[in-house]
Amino acid sequence: MITVTDLTKKYARTTAVDHISFSVSKGDIVGFLGPNGAGKTTTMRMLTCFLPPTEGKATVAGFDVFEQSMEVRRRIGYLPESPPLYLEMETIEYLRFVGRLKGLSGADLEKRVAYVLDRCAIADVKTRLLSKLSKGYRQRVGLAQAIIHNPDVLILDEPTAGLDPKQINETRDLIKSLAGDHTIILSTHILPEVEQTCESVIIINKGKLVATDSVHNLQARARGAESVLVNVGVRSGEFPLSIVRDRLQRISGVSGTTLKEEFPGGALFEIESSRGQLVRGDLARAIVEAGWDLNELRPSAMSLEEIFLQLTGSDAAASSNTPPEPGPPADAPASEANA
Repeated sequence: MITVTDLTKKYARTTAVDHISFSVSKGDIVGFLGPNGAGKTTTMRMLTCFLPPTEGKATVAGFDVFEQSMEVRRRIGYLPESPPLYLEMETIEYLRFVGRLKGLSGADLEKRVAYVLDRCAIADVKTRLLSKLSKGYRQRVGLAQAIIHNPDVLILDEPTAGLDPKQINETRDLIKSLAGDHTIILSTHILPEVEQTCESVIIINKGKLVATDSVHNLQARARGAESVLVNVGVRSGEFPLSIVRDRLQRISGVSGTTLKEEFPGGALFEIESSRGQLVRGDLARAIVEAGWDLNELRPSAMSLEEIFLQLTGSDAAASSNTPPEPGPPADAPASEANA
């Protein structure tokens, strides 16, 4: 559905996106990640035909973003970080306006307006001026305009920014429900949201692609060896937990043992094995033979946040001091760019 080959964007002496290549299959939800200034927004602007690439090629639904930009625009919905709203309009007036820009009319227009009002939970503010809406409601109106023409591809830049926890859950469920019928690229700084929503991720840093894979595969590659969590039950006062830890550490193939949590009646340990070593069976036998209770034994996966920091290094930690990506104003109405 989306194919990117050596896509590059240069501004004078600055290279914002540097020969990145990836593909996204139809119906997938893909997380697009990177530190501030890494090139995410510039890439999304090129995919939405808001900016022309300097080099390389990108196709959306089989159409080239440079040579067939109008065909691409008909097939995408775009929610930039700042929702593209005309604040002097009422909600329903604005949605009808955007719908007409995207080729809808008559009964089809009214049907789609009613659909997005309900789907994005904004029917209760349909006659209110956009300038009078809270930031959360404005964000949902922005999502409504992105899906009003039922596009093949959705490109969402920070879609839950400014929402409260309940609204975040509702938006997350909405995005997940749109998968299958729509291909979705989701850019966000809320990494647990990506873990819960996306099947795969694309990570860029300093304009270069550093990883593209499923979340599960990235966790396995980043860990490089088996890591498990073991909940061991030991009667209070029987002996120090340091003895339990030392016993687990002596098992062949174990490279590290960390006491993660202590609680009445036992403790939770994280056990790391040497590369290529499987230690779960030996761990279980050692605990049972020592007379302790094996309450839990499960794999310990790296969080997406840990993987992100590992792949982007110190740049992610310093990203708050990174100047924004060069380019046109971020608040230019997307309805104009994608009509």
